[in-house]
Amino acid sequence: MLESTAEGPSGPCYPLPVELKPGGRLRLCTFRTDGEATLGAEGSGGIVDLRAVDATLPATLIELLALGDAGLDRARRALAAARDEHARPRDGVQLLPPIPNPAKIVCIGLNYRDHAAEVKMELPQYVTAFAKWPNTLIGDGAPIVIPAESHRVDYEAELAFVIGKRAHHVSEADAYGVIAGYTCFNDVSVRDYQMRTSQWTLGKVFDTHGPCGPFLVTSDEIGDPHALRISCSIDGEMLQDSSTSQLVFGIPRLVADLSAVMTLEPGDIVATGTPAGVGTSREPKRWIRPGERVRVEIEGVGRLENPAVAAS
Repeated sequence: MLESTAEGPSGPCYPLPVELKPGGRLRLCTFRTDGEATLGAEGSGGIVDLRAVDATLPATLIELLALGDAGLDRARRALAAARDEHARPRDGVQLLPPIPNPAKIVCIGLNYRDHAAEVKMELPQYVTAFAKWPNTLIGDGAPIVIPAESHRVDYEAELAFVIGKRAHHVSEADAYGVIAGYTCFNDVSVRDYQMRTSQWTLGKVFDTHGPCGPFLVTSDEIGDPHALRISCSIDGEMLQDSSTSQLVFGIPRLVADLSAVMTLEPGDIVATGTPAGVGTSREPKRWIRPGERVRVEIEGVGRLENPAVAAS
């Protein structure tokens, strides 16, 4: 067993056990082919249709997570047993968000030290949380729509974790036990709508403004989620380039604080905040423009890329 630590506002605070589970790498997804959405995983030959290997597996990733570790073990066995005919080329399927319809999408604001510095704000004493809704979610390759209402559309690269077990009043020490895995998230934000009032909601919930994926990387594959490079680029222009070591409130603190208020359910998504480099903090401002491609990349987790299009 290895140990690592994450930092909170007052320094290192959490031991992080890292134990790799037997059975090999598992990167789960939801994909659509022939008009039907189903459960898949990344394999050597492309996207493996897990239910084509084992028809008794659940149809959705939320249902699989609800089975706990036993469900993930079944998915690993199916992936190991897959043959060539069970795989489809990645460019031949439509990747949806790993969890297309979660009960909750909880986002954390002002949670990177470098981002707080660039907006000239003090580090928060308490976790700042707000919500997005499933209407925002799109998968890898799907278009971000620049709405007719505003062109001030910003990017925010974020590491998200997905809840794997029902969680209520979970301690920091037990927090990793309820996390199924990690994925890339882009908290696309319409800044003028966001700043109209003290409540950010309307600027955060435009349709297509929650790119997520492409895979749910199981937590055993990520040794320390507080030591990952995270970046965002547009058409190759690097705009955010930081590390999750900059998090103000680490993942155990987020699980503890959120689960004290609300019961977290399998499939719930928590986006942990964005680092420095957002468009609204630049001079001149840097907004996402139709025709561009926005890429979020997180070390060990993956790359999420979406084109931007004008509203029709």
